[in-house]
Amino acid sequence: MAAPTVDDLETLRIPLRAHCYRMLASAADTEDAVQETIVRAHDHRGRYDPSRGALRPWVFRIATTICLDLLRGARRRALCVDLGPAAVPGAELGVPLPVERFVEPMPDARLLAARDPGEVATERETVRLAFVAALAHLPPRQRATLLLRDVLCFSAAETAEMLGTTAAAANSALQRARETLDRHRPSPSDPLDPARRDLLERYVTAFEAHDVARLTGLLCEDARASMPPFGWWLEGGATIASLMGTGGCDGARLVPTAINGAPGFGQYRPDDRGLLRPFGLVLVETRGNRVAHMTTFLGTADRFPEFGLPRVLPTTGSAHDR
Repeated sequence: MAAPTVDDLETLRIPLRAHCYRMLASAADTEDAVQETIVRAHDHRGRYDPSRGALRPWVFRIATTICLDLLRGARRRALCVDLGPAAVPGAELGVPLPVERFVEPMPDARLLAARDPGEVATERETVRLAFVAALAHLPPRQRATLLLRDVLCFSAAETAEMLGTTAAAANSALQRARETLDRHRPSPSDPLDPARRDLLERYVTAFEAHDVARLTGLLCEDARASMPPFGWWLEGGATIASLMGTGGCDGARLVPTAINGAPGFGQYRPDDRGLLRPFGLVLVETRGNRVAHMTTFLGTADRFPEFGLPRVLPTTGSAHDR
C-alpha cells in the first residue's frame, strides 16, 4: 500500500473526532486535536509501514498522543451536578465558572459515522454527555486504554503499541479503568422510539406555553435542571416546572436538534425588536415516560449552525411547524 493520502485520512475524521471528544470533553480542543492529527499523519506519511499494521491504529496512535499531551495538567471536566449540592429554590445563579470546568456539547453529525443500527446505538451511548463525564474520572492514560480497547475495539497488542507500553501493562490499566468507570457509568439511555418522541413533543408544547401544570406532569419528581457555565442546578420536577413557567421565558421557542447522541433543542428568545435569537443549546434526557434532566448550555448561541440550527427564527408558529 502507498503512503496514505489526504482522502484516506479524511475518511477517519469523524471517528477521530469522536475519540478525541471522549478523551478531551471539549469542543474546541477536540477540533484542534483532530486537525493536528491529520496534519501530522500527512506530514509523516512516509513513516507509515503497512507491513507493521493497518492505517487506522497508526492514525489513532497519533491522535491519542496529541490528546494525552493536551490533558497534561488539565483539570477534570464535569457536569453541574458533580460540582456540589442542588441549589435552594430561589437562590441566585452566582458567578459563572470557567468553561474549562464543564463537559461541552457536540452535534451528532460531527461524532457519529456508523450506518448499522446496532453500531449507531453503541456510538450514541459512548458520546452521551453523562458517559463522557464519567470517562473524565479516569486518569488520562487509563481513559485512553479503555477507549482504545472497549470502544474502538483495538487488540491488547495494538493498544500497547499505540501507548508505548507492554500488553501486560495495558491490560492492567484497562482493568483499573473498567472498575472506576463502573462506579460512575450512567444508566443506559432510553431508545428514541415513538413514545419518547411523543413525550418530547408534549414537553416542547408545555414549555412554549409556560404551562406549569403540564410541565410538572411531564417531569420526574426528582428531575434535575442545570445551566453551565453556572455551577447552579435544581432538583425536583415541581420546582423546575414553576421556574420554567415564569416570565423569563416569554416568547421562547425550542427547535429540535441532536446533541451528544440524544434529543436536544436550540432555545430561541425574542430580542428587543421581536426577532427570535439563539439563547442556548438544551439537552433533554428522559427516564421512562417522563423528562429527567434538562441541561441548558448558556453562551452557545454562536454554535447553533454547528447543530443545524438557524441564526434567526420567524416570530410565529411553534417548533412543530418548522
